Amino acid sequence: MAEYYLWIKAFHLIFVISWMVGLFYLPRIYVYHCEVPIGSAQDKIFQTMEKKLLKIIMNPAMIMSFLLGLWLAYIYGFKNLGTWFHIKFTLVMILAYFHHFLAKLRKNFEQGKNKFKANFFRFINEVPTILMVIIVILVIVKPFE
Repeated sequence: MAEYYLWIKAFHLIFVISWMVGLFYLPRIYVYHCEVPIGSAQDKIFQTMEKKLLKIIMNPAMIMSFLLGLWLAYIYGFKNLGTWFHIKFTLVMILAYFHHFLAKLRKNFEQGKNKFKANFFRFINEVPTILMVIIVILVIVKPFE
């Protein structure tokens, strides 16, 4: 399996990038969605965009990121992974929680029950960016190795 390590790593990174793009973009769509009337044509368009982004891109990308990441950890050797990995994995789990939180917000829009204003969505839009910066530093620099 070690001979496929770089291929697995490349696809892991591709799926992580795809997932992160969705985590950046979905809250931005919500910023504009919350400003249109419920039941309007624009509301329906935003609902379609959000659902497709989540179901077609984000969910598969998250799943593949986890599967390929665990495969890489297995090849590398779980016992060889340092503290940096455990911190990174914790932050990735927070990203997964954030993903599910965004999915819940999408359901609220779909049911006409959104309670949040644009500023809330602008604020939460920064969460994946901050986590991504920390995760990348942990993976590249491995400061606690």
